Amino acid sequence: MNDHFDGDNRTDPPPMANERATLIGFLRWQRETLAMKCSGLDAQAMATRSVAPSSMSLLGLLRHMADVEHSWFRRIMAGNDIPRLLCTKENPDADFDGAVAEDAVVEEAWRAWRHEVAFAEELVSQIPSLDTPGKKSDPWRGPMSLRWVLIHMIEEYARHNGHADLLRERIDGKVGQ
Repeated sequence: MNDHFDGDNRTDPPPMANERATLIGFLRWQRETLAMKCSGLDAQAMATRSVAPSSMSLLGLLRHMADVEHSWFRRIMAGNDIPRLLCTKENPDADFDGAVAEDAVVEEAWRAWRHEVAFAEELVSQIPSLDTPGKKSDPWRGPMSLRWVLIHMIEEYARHNGHADLLRERIDGKVGQ
């Protein structure tokens, strides 16, 4: 049943803009793509795993991206000394492992993801230059510029949106661009 999504309301990135507006536009489009892939599903569908033994699900991806947004923008760029949103040293896969078919878990995942995206958008709007480093260094790579973080986030969403395409098609046959 290969149906397409009705009313694709994603905002196209600007075709003629400066680097900052282009990066922000592509990141917004990737975020909107994940939201579209997860839209209109109940908790059972959101928690549907891809194939054994993988723990990947749309709900897990949504939780994972909330955790990734939190880590890069709150912890690295803003320098907040706070723990990860979901994952810990003891449970590095908590984002996927905790993606269970419960309405409250789905609602919390949406709330957390939207909250982290809003924080990131506000923070990015206040940082004057793409060359501005985060207030904390990444433990593996050292200091990171806003430019690097934005490009990494685009890459992170793009990779996982490919997973989301396959998961959604498996759930109800919906495909997109």
